[in-house]
Amino acid sequence: MTAKPRAHLAGDLVKQLAAALRSVQLYAPDHPLVGRSIAALADTLATLHGSSPSIAIGIVGEALVVADVPVPRAAETMGKVIRQLKGLGIERIVFDHGVQPEELSRFVQIIGAPGATEASTASLSQLKHVRVGRLQEGGEAGKTVKVDLAGYRRLYDDVVAQAETLWDSAKLDGAPDPQAGRQVVDSLAEEISQNRTALLALTALKDYDSYTFTHMVNVSILTMGQARGLGIEGPLLREMGLAALLHDIGKVRTPTEILSKPDKLTDQEFDILRRHPVDGAAILRRTPDLPTLAPIVAFEHHLRQDGTGYPFGLTRPTLNLGTVLCGIADVYDAMRSQRVYQQAFPTDRILAVLQRNNGEQFDQHLVRRFVQLVGIYPVGNMVRLNTGDVAVVVGAYAPDPYRPRVRILLDNTGTRVRPHELNLWEATEGEAGAIEAPLDPADYDLDPLSYL
Repeated sequence: MTAKPRAHLAGDLVKQLAAALRSVQLYAPDHPLVGRSIAALADTLATLHGSSPSIAIGIVGEALVVADVPVPRAAETMGKVIRQLKGLGIERIVFDHGVQPEELSRFVQIIGAPGATEASTASLSQLKHVRVGRLQEGGEAGKTVKVDLAGYRRLYDDVVAQAETLWDSAKLDGAPDPQAGRQVVDSLAEEISQNRTALLALTALKDYDSYTFTHMVNVSILTMGQARGLGIEGPLLREMGLAALLHDIGKVRTPTEILSKPDKLTDQEFDILRRHPVDGAAILRRTPDLPTLAPIVAFEHHLRQDGTGYPFGLTRPTLNLGTVLCGIADVYDAMRSQRVYQQAFPTDRILAVLQRNNGEQFDQHLVRRFVQLVGIYPVGNMVRLNTGDVAVVVGAYAPDPYRPRVRILLDNTGTRVRPHELNLWEATEGEAGAIEAPLDPADYDLDPLSYL
């Protein structure tokens, strides 16, 4: 799709959204004009979804942006819509591929209802293909995440399901579906550009029954998060994300009894498991329409800069940047995931592994950047402070990863308190200024992500 038609469609989309909102405010829900405005909105979205699985409308100041296309003179022609949405606490709307006219009708009915308030729009979270929230303001230390977390959870669940489909196609057909892989990465890449912190927080969700597929998605998110922090964007960001998503695809040839074995593997079983980088590279080299980076990352992701790792006996003077970022993400996510034969490791112990052998296995500059990205105590983690209070981490602080921004939930007696936030790096003597230990939310019957 060329830039001119895309800009034209972007303008059409916001005009049709405005028309649909006006129609539901003027006419009964079953009025023909309401139906026509919803149908026009659905048609334009269907066209836009032909080139992108998710279409985002953002309000930036008094301007409207559709995907990455500014809408000319939006403040003049769409001022009422902009004020209406901002008044409801909505600065961003995402329409996902598959949205139906019935969902669009429900969406505009809620938004356009007389006397609509921010509280009355809470039911929007029930829509499967429409997500709303606020724009993330980047660059400020300890900025709290403000997003539609329910929407991000749905996105995460959807892409994990798509990862399972990719895995099954590789197992049954001998090759993953490149288009399905791109859809997963396109969805994630757009959200990483909008709110990297929220997606990184969701990678902390534990689903041990589908570890293989959540690991695929988590490594892709963590790889793209690192790449985005290095200033990589556009097609290269997506290539890295797709390569990371498929890094373990060679395991489709590993016997199921080894992959799902509840106990520690024997040396012979480890030898079989270690074949997956070679198998993965072979599968991806034969898969059409994949970037050349994909088989490279699959082959190299267990190699290390000091010549250790596997496939055994191979050394590289340098490793591809995509390989190194994926390798860091792979080690981090695997070690923090609790399985039957492995307890989850706290982040500081994982980072010690990334820095061992005098830092010769991984580029320590990239490891330091990774620490700044996720923090020693990542966003969404539940922690106990030095005062005994229980809190959830809501923002990393790059200059001192041990002292993030937290939201206190329980006092030192275990009594729930009104949640309030604290920058640990600003603590004075006698105040909470340090984290003593990470905690398991299951022990407290709390969902820490709901407090973001």
